[in-house]
Amino acid sequence: MKPRTQAVQLPASATNHWIVAASFATYAGSLLTMRLVGVTDIVSVGLMSLFATAAVNFTLDTWLLKVHRRASTGLDWSQNKPSWARAWTKFAGLLGSFGFVATLYWLFPEYHGSFYDRFYAAVKLILPWWTLLALPYFYLVDSKQKDPRDGYHTMGLVVLGQWSKVDRKLLGQHLLGWLVKGYFLPLMLTYFFGDLSRFLAFNYTNVKDFRTFFDATYDLTFLIDVGLSSMGYLMAVRVFDSHLRWAEPTVKGWAVALLCYQPFWSMISQNYIDYTRNFAWGAWLWDRPQLYVAWGSCILILYAIYVWATIMFGCRFSNLTHRGILTNGPFRWTKHPAYISKNLAWWLTAVPFIVTDTGVLDTVRRCTLLLFLNGVYYLRAKTEEAHLSQDPAYVEYAKWIDRHGIFSFLKRDR
Repeated sequence: MKPRTQAVQLPASATNHWIVAASFATYAGSLLTMRLVGVTDIVSVGLMSLFATAAVNFTLDTWLLKVHRRASTGLDWSQNKPSWARAWTKFAGLLGSFGFVATLYWLFPEYHGSFYDRFYAAVKLILPWWTLLALPYFYLVDSKQKDPRDGYHTMGLVVLGQWSKVDRKLLGQHLLGWLVKGYFLPLMLTYFFGDLSRFLAFNYTNVKDFRTFFDATYDLTFLIDVGLSSMGYLMAVRVFDSHLRWAEPTVKGWAVALLCYQPFWSMISQNYIDYTRNFAWGAWLWDRPQLYVAWGSCILILYAIYVWATIMFGCRFSNLTHRGILTNGPFRWTKHPAYISKNLAWWLTAVPFIVTDTGVLDTVRRCTLLLFLNGVYYLRAKTEEAHLSQDPAYVEYAKWIDRHGIFSFLKRDR
């Protein structure tokens, strides 16, 4: 007789699907409003749309979910232990964190070109407000923290030269968190401003057949993705429980993640994982209109799942960090909906399995290269699972998915 297995409950998600839907509607509405009124200042208006979206998300989270009272915030609203000394120390830590990232931008040539001009323009708009609000925010939150000795306090001790009091592990995690923000925020904001400008200039009256519909929809998915991703990197706020719990500590985790982003992806893909060719799925199926529409619709559905996963993060999106466990939306069915849908979409768009005039061996070679890329994302998934498994809620979620997810049939009976 098989022993009975203890029932595993699906943990509550860090986000609520109705709230993220409302915030997404705000984001979509702001984009449509921009098209209607006509804008020229892409950076200012783009940032306004992100902050408006975050405001709706945070307001509903606080009102309906009481996220500010969650144990994961580390706050106790019944206590009141204010300290201007600690608040000033944390403010010094914030300035030191700015300096840490700014030094990296100054050091590396990647950040010296014109590609990031719009990002630097955004920083000039955000930084004064961020700095102005930081001190009163630190004073309020510090007075409610169960343990006020957080990463900003530790960084402040470094800035103030009180090194004997520094917790090196806490400092390392703080710097890793800012390294994540410093690397991904410039990329996501730059992509966002670029996609936003194309969206505002696009003439949708030219969308008259499936081909033009596909192109327009394909571009929209990435505008949604990079916009909401940018919002996530901007909105790590403890009082709303969207703060960083901890960052990926392993070299392997960082390596497989950074490999998938610029500038590393261009270097690797051109020399080692170039599975593409001058032959797209549209050219393959252009003479078969019904199959063309069906194939293209599958691609759009896969990218819709990918974007749906981003939407479900609300203001919590971030690579290489833990900011709350999601168990709803597409995460109700699998642990890695974005990775799975995106990797499947690449097979449908690149169609490396189609034999052309380059021959069968070249087809096999390109399929093998795309499998290599799929393997990179498999490693990303596994390193993320190991990272998030420090949280008992994720362990329970992983067990539940193993038994009830869409791929549970691949697991042996336990």
